[in-house]
Amino acid sequence: MRRGTVNRVLLGLVGLLLLAVGGAVLAVGLGAPPPRWWLHTGPHDVLLSTAERTRWRDAGWWWPTVIAALALLVLLALWWLTAILRRRRLTEVLVDTGDGEGALLRGKALETALAGDTALQQGVSHTETLLTGRRTTPAVRAWLRLEPDVDPGTALRDFTDQSLTHARESAGLASLPAEVRLGAVKHRAERVT
Repeated sequence: MRRGTVNRVLLGLVGLLLLAVGGAVLAVGLGAPPPRWWLHTGPHDVLLSTAERTRWRDAGWWWPTVIAALALLVLLALWWLTAILRRRRLTEVLVDTGDGEGALLRGKALETALAGDTALQQGVSHTETLLTGRRTTPAVRAWLRLEPDVDPGTALRDFTDQSLTHARESAGLASLPAEVRLGAVKHRAERVT
């Protein structure tokens, strides 16, 4: 959950930075007065002067360093893109029907059924589930928000004995491993009289 938020914030900041710099370059190029923080004096000033462009020409380390830095930047951008686009949610689960063919169960349907079954559990105020893994060996990530007076051990035992077991048996799976994160509902302090 947090990873998506961090990605969106970073992407937004990079986008705003590129928009500000690109907009400033465009505005100065069209004749607007440059901002105070601008490196150059006007629309006819070049971005890199001849002296700046040829300054490191004779140094043997310059171009390999520039190319390596740009290649690293491209690799990091590609890694970030694949991390964002990679599916974390399992879309379907292969259910053994006994005839050798099997049937496909929508992952979202199993998630919804598991979350609904868990929400009926005593002391659970909110739940979120996510199905991960492969379609033949799915796994569950669950987030449970517990009421203040609920024992976490009891809530976890009820989840595994009832909701998770029911989901595993109804989908005909041999095993359904789960990672469960428990949290408490925020509540106001009680007055003592």
